[in-house]
Amino acid sequence: MPPVPGNRGIWVGILCELSEFALMFLAWAWFRRVHPADFHAGPAMLNASAGLANTLVMLTSGYLALRAVMAIRNDDVLAARNWLVAALLGGGVFLVIKALEFRWNLAHGVAGTGNSFVAIYYYLTLNHLVHVVWGCLGLIWAILRAHYGAYGAADHEGLEAAVLYWHATDLAWIVIFPLLYVLR
Repeated sequence: MPPVPGNRGIWVGILCELSEFALMFLAWAWFRRVHPADFHAGPAMLNASAGLANTLVMLTSGYLALRAVMAIRNDDVLAARNWLVAALLGGGVFLVIKALEFRWNLAHGVAGTGNSFVAIYYYLTLNHLVHVVWGCLGLIWAILRAHYGAYGAADHEGLEAAVLYWHATDLAWIVIFPLLYVLR
């Protein structure tokens, strides 16, 4: 049986992250039940194009991070580093789109007061934004370690850990997108 990728520490972190998001999704479900009108009208208030663009960016960035793992397993450190840089650029694009979306929201009166859908929207997306920043920091760490020769085919646990965390952040967004931008 092959070893589990990454390390125990990252799996504990991922479990904590996914548990945190699971609790937020339960809060979403409760508020949706208690304030159905807010949640029925809510997605129409949002910029669905920004949500879709960020979904595509996150999925693409996750694929690029996966390519880094495949490259390091083939002992191609330069390619692994370059794939990580590309994944990090995807994270940067996500952050820019999210900042523009928040600006658009404020210009269109989507503020977190008086509407439970909007409050949950900001709670979920700002929390996810924090995780994206942490994921970007993890990718930067892995890029630097790859650049200075810390990884190879035989030892790349840290690189795998950074990519696993990035995928957990992808997974959270894959749930957030339909809950906020699609379901009525």
